[in-house]
Amino acid sequence: MLKKLRLKFVLITMGIVTAMLVVIFVTVYHFTRLNLETSSISMMQAIASDPFRENPPGGGGENGPMQNLPYIALRISPDGAISASGGSFYDLTDEAFLKRLLEAADRTPSRTGLLPDLKLRFLKHNAQAFRIYVFADTSAEQETLKNLRVTFLVIGTLGLLVFFGISILLARWAVKPVEQAFAREKQFVADASHELRTPLTVITTNAELLREDVADRPEDTKYADNVLRSANRMRTLTEELLTLARSDMGVSAGRKEHVDLSDLVQEVVLNYEPVFFEKGLLLAQEIEEKILITGSPEELRRLAAILLDNAQKYGRNGGTTTVTLKRTGRFRCMLTVADEGEEIPEEILSQLFTRFFRADEARSGEEGFGLGLSIAEEIVSHHNGRIRAESADGVNRFTAEFPLS
Repeated sequence: MLKKLRLKFVLITMGIVTAMLVVIFVTVYHFTRLNLETSSISMMQAIASDPFRENPPGGGGENGPMQNLPYIALRISPDGAISASGGSFYDLTDEAFLKRLLEAADRTPSRTGLLPDLKLRFLKHNAQAFRIYVFADTSAEQETLKNLRVTFLVIGTLGLLVFFGISILLARWAVKPVEQAFAREKQFVADASHELRTPLTVITTNAELLREDVADRPEDTKYADNVLRSANRMRTLTEELLTLARSDMGVSAGRKEHVDLSDLVQEVVLNYEPVFFEKGLLLAQEIEEKILITGSPEELRRLAAILLDNAQKYGRNGGTTTVTLKRTGRFRCMLTVADEGEEIPEEILSQLFTRFFRADEARSGEEGFGLGLSIAEEIVSHHNGRIRAESADGVNRFTAEFPLS
């Protein structure tokens, strides 16, 4: 839970920072592009006002900046004659090239525009009987924008990496009080559960002795049975809480070893056959042989027992529960317990593994604490697997996947 909380904190922080950087970079890029475009059009308008002036406006003399501007100015007379002027960057004697420029500009109805293939920006201007076309090179402008994009990419990447490290530190700092409180809570539950085991054992033992002493008095026997039943129920709850507390603290119930999961599941199924028979339920199995995984036999046995116990509690009368164990590919196997029963609504399926949750609307009134499936999920997680619940067509299916040894 704490890992998810830290991850959520980091994701939210990085999302906000990324959004801010994108907005800043897009804004700067937009206004830079707009400024370059405006400057280029302003210069083109100055040229268009008198393209054949010896010293164009703003030129500053023979070697002024306007003289070095990569541009072409074309003046079309009423009879269609073309006069050209410009810098030394283009061959103004190439009539085919000049006509190509004019045709490309005339295909666009707007006064200004771009010719991407030629990397030129054009401007159309009418001066009395003449039509003026000015074409300015955009290579420098595009190079500036390209460099700006590269700069943004580098700065953005480095900035995100720095913020990622900072967000991890902030997440640890922000979650630390919650982590400490959660650790104290887990320790309290573990200690309380452990300490309750002894007095509950004493109560259970004394209740059994008392029931033997009052065996000839039915009324007193009833009270002794109630005490014993409640004590056993409390002991079960204590054991489940202790299991979850140990799981939260990363303490495994048994040492991991190579386990023949096929034999283990068959053993658990065999133990539960009388239980299913007494309740009028059918228990079927489809178990592949020699499926080996690495894990704790005690925990895996408990997992299978939890799933079968859940099925016998909530399966419909006369229904069939099918236990399936098979390989899924070269590296994984899948254990499935499917029972025929009332379908579980989708909104309840997502909560079945929540501690103390009981789907009373979808399930019968069997006694329980709502911890069994939570323990099953912890066991599967300890074995690097995953568990899910599905309900469709009158079949409720619990599936646990594990990596093979």
